[in-house]
Amino acid sequence: MSSLHISLKFALVWIFLAAVVESAPLDPAEEVTDFYQLFNNPDAQLSLAKAPTTLDYITEHGYPAERHYVTTEDGYIVSIFRIPYSHNLHNEQQQRPIAFIQHGLFASSDGWPCLGPDDALPFLLSDAGFDVWLGNARGNRYSKNHTSLSTRHPNFWRFSWHEIGYYDIAASIDYTLATENGKRQKSIHYVGHSQGTTVIFALLSSRPEYNAKIKTAHMLAPVAFMDHMDDFMVNTLSPFLGVNNLYSRLFCSQEFLPHNDFVLALLYNVCRPDSVVSGFCNSSNSSNDNEAREGRTNTTASSLLTGVFPAGISTDQILHYMQEHQSGHFREFDYGTKRNLKFYGTDTPADYPTDQITAEMHMWYSDNDEMAAVEDVLRLSMTLPNAVMHHMDDPLWDHGDFAMNWEVRKYINDPIIAIMNEHEEANTQ
Repeated sequence: MSSLHISLKFALVWIFLAAVVESAPLDPAEEVTDFYQLFNNPDAQLSLAKAPTTLDYITEHGYPAERHYVTTEDGYIVSIFRIPYSHNLHNEQQQRPIAFIQHGLFASSDGWPCLGPDDALPFLLSDAGFDVWLGNARGNRYSKNHTSLSTRHPNFWRFSWHEIGYYDIAASIDYTLATENGKRQKSIHYVGHSQGTTVIFALLSSRPEYNAKIKTAHMLAPVAFMDHMDDFMVNTLSPFLGVNNLYSRLFCSQEFLPHNDFVLALLYNVCRPDSVVSGFCNSSNSSNDNEAREGRTNTTASSLLTGVFPAGISTDQILHYMQEHQSGHFREFDYGTKRNLKFYGTDTPADYPTDQITAEMHMWYSDNDEMAAVEDVLRLSMTLPNAVMHHMDDPLWDHGDFAMNWEVRKYINDPIIAIMNEHEEANTQ
């Protein structure tokens, strides 16, 4: 599942349906379709009130779980979840290295533990002796608080993934190191998927002092440069949303696909197998690819996420990615010439100095990733002083496989833990 691809398709479905309703001529002699009744399917009884939380996903397997609130420098209050120790190891009195895991676009911390204790990275890390933290970006279902702003105020939504990296991830790392277990440590291990990689690239290049706080970083489907992304929806939308024009100005600084019961019911009905627009829910552009992928995804985990995805983002996050696709640069948000001069003192934003990222960066990438093209990953890696490349041999391995493949433990999670353990052993001798 490619969250960006799917959610953009949902957006276009919504626009298409709105256009149909607006443009259809009204003939009194014809029966009028009740579109609300179509979407108000009585079988779609999912509700946010009943939706589980990350705490539920963790505790149902017997692991201890905590929720912490972190206030960022610019006033956002983000939630991060913790598995402090393993109930299987009873190691709460021992020093435990910290592992921090960050989700991708449209997602939340819910996506990590849903694979269950045999496969999910948080549980495997906990049973390997780590102090595990699950991050959440501002604006998602767990991070909609601010010291002075309401979510109803447009200023709340004036952030992209730059602010998530620069403020949220920085504050979260500092918070984990300030805990009783963290006070005896100077750095952590980091794992990110998709946008979870973009934000750490932004942080470590913009605030290079944070490189010293990273032991190893694992970039699953790394996204920075986007020149070679060959995705139909992105290629279609980026000429309109990736430049400063009326479309991007109308689209900016608001919540996109809010996490509420209406959107949940809409997505449920759109994606039903008998829906006339169910094809929009496929992450692939090819029916042959979809057939080849059958049986590769952990459908049980996907079902568990049905009531909690999408988790909520700002439209500026999408705009920022669209700008990357159009410009060929990995750089800060482009506000347009006039506002760029105000914010940056230059006509265009500066590129992120990725050569300042000195931490040990493990790049996990594949040939079939529709969001992180091999050429773009290699281009980025050439600028990183300490990049370690991990190419997936499976020719079908795509963007979503890094999170939801049936064999993600074998090909991703166990190797990551082995690298972390090797680092710990090498630095304790």
